[in-house]
Amino acid sequence: MGDLFMFRVAVGICYATFSASAWSVNNFLITGPKAYLTYTTSVALGAQSGIEECKFQFAWERWNCPENALQLSTHNRLRSATRETSFIHAISSAGVMYTITKNCSMGDFENCGCDESKNGKTGGHGWIWGGCSDNVEFGERISKLFVDSLEKGKDARALMNLHNNRAGRLAVRATMKRTCKCHGISGSCSIQTCWLQLANFREMGNYLKAKYDRALKIEMDKRRLRAGNSAEGHWAPTEAFLPSAEAELIFLEESPDYCTRNSSLGIYGTEGRECLQNSHNTSRWEQCSCGHLCTECGLQVEEKRTEAISSCNCKFQWCCMVKCDQCRHVVSKYYCTRSPGSAWSQGKGSTR
Repeated sequence: MGDLFMFRVAVGICYATFSASAWSVNNFLITGPKAYLTYTTSVALGAQSGIEECKFQFAWERWNCPENALQLSTHNRLRSATRETSFIHAISSAGVMYTITKNCSMGDFENCGCDESKNGKTGGHGWIWGGCSDNVEFGERISKLFVDSLEKGKDARALMNLHNNRAGRLAVRATMKRTCKCHGISGSCSIQTCWLQLANFREMGNYLKAKYDRALKIEMDKRRLRAGNSAEGHWAPTEAFLPSAEAELIFLEESPDYCTRNSSLGIYGTEGRECLQNSHNTSRWEQCSCGHLCTECGLQVEEKRTEAISSCNCKFQWCCMVKCDQCRHVVSKYYCTRSPGSAWSQGKGSTR
């Protein structure tokens, strides 16, 4: 009972840390094994990093990773099996593994440290393994323990979720980078010592977003599907799907129309969303956001101008301060709005 109380306290602390998010990390940690109370804060941080990356990757798309989509089990509200669901599971699983691995390498856990299993072995021509490689084995084990335990179902959706959880963990491995240090007389670099490090989490987000864009739709075998729905069906995701697809994101059903508000499905639609127009140094999705979010969804782009105040004409004065003027300037923002008197175009545009 005492351990359970401590677990809930840890979850409470984590939730307070992320109170800006409407999605409680308590949902993520509620079934965490009591033996692993040590890792709950890191798990919460990892889950939160996954949420933030999801919002970044989909900021200018019709589905923009809303709070109501961020639940990771099929036995509660999240019953869809779309490519968006696949991304949520993959990025959350990757976020937990990434954070646990980082904390492990930094010495935050007593029972975990650098992966030195290859140290001293020849890795290639002119270099050997050494240094402090990030311990992804440990991070993967803890991530699987926490994230996969949230999946209570035995149906096709549950199997899809478990598969995408694993795909997220594989993404962490796939994006690791080899870092090397030179050794030799007078910096000749006659030999190098190398170790494996985690990539920046943004790179991992980009990697999984590319996987999302080419996610595979799976047609489940009816015999296996019946087995998966029964109490006796304990077959693993790798048995249900193609082994060659283990690192790919998979989904079972097409995405709904995210242009149109649908309260029953928790879809907000794109009316009222901000888009970017005439922006420089932006991504392809940002440049096309007004067309993608507004025009293609039967909405018009409305410009709203507001006055902003910022510091300007700053000068250094002796000694020792900087004095600035307060300048006013007009800022234009663009939003998707319904045309006056027009009917909402149901189902207009593609789902994504």
